[in-house]
Amino acid sequence: MSRNNKNPLIQKIAKQAFMTFKGLKCSANGDSKVFAEKQAKLISLVTALRAPDLRIAPPKNKSTSGTSEPEPPPVTYMHICETDVFSIGIFLLRTGASIPLHDHPGMNGMLKVLYGKVSVSCFDKLESGQTVSAALPRFETPVAPFQNASLRRSVLRSVAEYSENSGPCLLTPLRDNLHQIDAVDGPAAFLDILAPPYDPDDGRDCHYYKVLKTAADPDIAVMDNQERQEEEKGKEKEIWLLEIPQPEDFWCGGEPYPGPVVSV
Repeated sequence: MSRNNKNPLIQKIAKQAFMTFKGLKCSANGDSKVFAEKQAKLISLVTALRAPDLRIAPPKNKSTSGTSEPEPPPVTYMHICETDVFSIGIFLLRTGASIPLHDHPGMNGMLKVLYGKVSVSCFDKLESGQTVSAALPRFETPVAPFQNASLRRSVLRSVAEYSENSGPCLLTPLRDNLHQIDAVDGPAAFLDILAPPYDPDDGRDCHYYKVLKTAADPDIAVMDNQERQEEEKGKEKEIWLLEIPQPEDFWCGGEPYPGPVVSV
């Protein structure tokens, strides 16, 4: 894969992302042959991407003991480019950081790890037309009646780990649309492509959720340990989610993008 300065790989990715997602309806599930062929080309380009292509590297250990420096954000975002068709950026996760469970309404996406390792838990909401009935399960943490409208029946599709040698994690408007991302064994960074971008004015706002444990099955949780991941592998377990405000312990800072300039 060519990495010359005149046509850097990230520029090729941006161009292919535009070609792949231009004109794609928000409700499309990516099953058409033409879309699949374009997406395959994009996946091939993204799979080849590495941190040096974007001039980023894992952070060096820096002790802040005895200093008055403010606590850095758990997650930092580097903006690369955005059009009305797609957006591309880089998320940097500190050791132990997590991007809470959230959705991507009407959006397609790709997540490609650049360094480190992340664990991704993917969920789907069940049919939105299904109403929450009075016969709810008994949750370990009681849910107030006024919160019933914020309950969502869902299914845990997968729990998987990704590294720089992995292909991208994909999401569509209909599959794996909700996910939580955790840094594993150190800091991590990943490229993030969303198509179309978030736009609250067009019904694409980000919503956060938490998994509700039931008294009947207290082991249902997001991302416990390796044994838990193996237990859930290949299974789809129905669970309940509660829509919540953005968690107070999560916030995202910003850093300038140091890589090649991208134009679309």
